[in-house]
Amino acid sequence: MKISATSSGGFAGLREHYEIDTRAHPAGQALEAALAGCGFFTAAPASDMAQDSEPLGADIAQWRITVEAPDSQRTVTFAEDGSADTARWQQLVAKIRANA
Repeated sequence: MKISATSSGGFAGLREHYEIDTRAHPAGQALEAALAGCGFFTAAPASDMAQDSEPLGADIAQWRITVEAPDSQRTVTFAEDGSADTARWQQLVAKIRANA
């Protein structure tokens, strides 16, 4: 399974990008468990989440997490705004960062 996480916007327009292949990474199983545990595979599609959100300032980073499995691909997008609604995605990004 391949995980990619990319941010855009945010303070000073800084961009972050991480890619991890869970089959080759020592923390691969833990990352796959984190994906399952946060409901990544059952979350609303990226386009649905974007339609439900309110407009945000340019200083708030937007994240796009994509997981490619052998038989599917799924993407979740969210604003790193510190809200309770996005806490699980922010925690997931923190795990990806820590293992990249």
